[in-house]
Order: sequence, then C-alpha cells, then structure tokens
Amino acid sequence: MNKSIAVKAGSFAVSIVGLFLVFRFLPVAEYLGRFLEQVQALGVWGPVILAGAYVVATVAMAPGTILTLGAGFVFGLVVGTITVSIASTLGATAAFIVGRTFARGWVEKFAADNPRFRAVDRAVKDNGFKIVLLTRLTPVFPFNVLNYLFSLTSVSLRDYVLASWIGMIPGTIMYVYFGTAFKSLAEVLSGEVRGGIAQQVLLGAGLVVTIVVTVYVTRMARRAIRQYVETDAPAVSETAVEGAP
Repeated sequence: MNKSIAVKAGSFAVSIVGLFLVFRFLPVAEYLGRFLEQVQALGVWGPVILAGAYVVATVAMAPGTILTLGAGFVFGLVVGTITVSIASTLGATAAFIVGRTFARGWVEKFAADNPRFRAVDRAVKDNGFKIVLLTRLTPVFPFNVLNYLFSLTSVSLRDYVLASWIGMIPGTIMYVYFGTAFKSLAEVLSGEVRGGIAQQVLLGAGLVVTIVVTVYVTRMARRAIRQYVETDAPAVSETAVEGAP
C-alpha cells in the first residue's frame, strides 16, 4: 500500500511539473486567459459558451480541469459550479453516445486488453447505477476514459447520465472552489482585496472543508467499489481500484 501511495504521489507531482512546463514554455496560458476574458465579457452568454467548449473538450478527451478552474475564477462558486456541472454531464453523455455509435470499434479495441475495464464491466451488469456513481466519486478512474468505456457496458443511458451527474458534483465543487480561491488570492497579491478580511477567511475555511469532505467521500466510494468489483472479479479487483491508467 505504501508503494502504491508513493507511486500516486509521484504521478501527481509529475503531472503538476508537466502542467507548469506547458504553461511556462507554450502559449497555453495566454490563449486560455484570452478565452476566459472573452467569456467573461459576454455576460449571461459567457457560461453558455464555456459550457459548449467544455462539451467539445470532453468528447475530444481533452482535460477539462483547466476549464473547471477557469469557471470558478471567472464566474465564482455558484455560477461556476452550475455551469461545469451541466457542461460535464452533457459532455459525458455526448461521449457515451459517440462511444456506442460512431467510435464503438475504436473503444472496443482500447478496452479489449484492459483488466480494469473487464472488472468494472462485470460489476455493471447487476449494479449499473451504483458502479457509475461510485466511479464518478473516485478520481483514480479517469473521467474522459470512463465516458467511452461505459458505452460498451449494459448500463442504460438514463442511469449513466443521472449517476454521472450526481457523482461528479463533489469534485466539481472542489475544483471550482479552487478557481474561486485562486482569484481571491490574486486580488490579495495585487492589493485589490474585496469583501474584507472576514470574507477571505471564510473563503479559505470553506475551501478546506470542501477538500476534506471530497477526500472523505472519495475514500468511502473506493471502499464501496472495491467490494462490488471483488465480488464479481476477485482476480483483477485490486488492479481495477488501485491505480489510474
């Protein structure tokens, strides 16, 4: 277990360094900044445009974390959360439909030799809604990959959409909160503090609570899904729940 934790910590550190290098040496930050500025300037249409971009990115299997953070930065916690929640659900649904139709052959080839998918597939047959919900609550299962892999299972579209929406809410709130906190921090560093110290302290406390609750829910979901997967596929269950691709 210690080795597994070390590997995950190392992977996370590498991802952070990778993102830093991308933003340092490529004009990604500049393009994203311009896009968010334009979205913010659109008023009530801003969330709609960002949601559309989110859906396209999801179908294309592009990381949506930056857009989620951006939504919190531009729109704040409430509007940002609503925007990303709707957008991520629509994107997941679109990818699911594409996986069951146009891209089915490609998805089948991708899943053919994946023991992690075979374990989840067995569990979905009897507990489709619960398995989709639990995997959405567990960040070790990559969001974009799951959208397509679930299209090969027997889960109904209704259960998939509803479970995905509910399961993604905690993570959505946390990342949008991060974006809101980043904006608040930027204002503090620039000397443009809004709302006073009390509001900043409340925002920080809320962020800590959000992280703690999300981590707790994630741990519970991992234990629950391990039980489901072990029941249906003991030989590969540990692989299925302990590591991300």
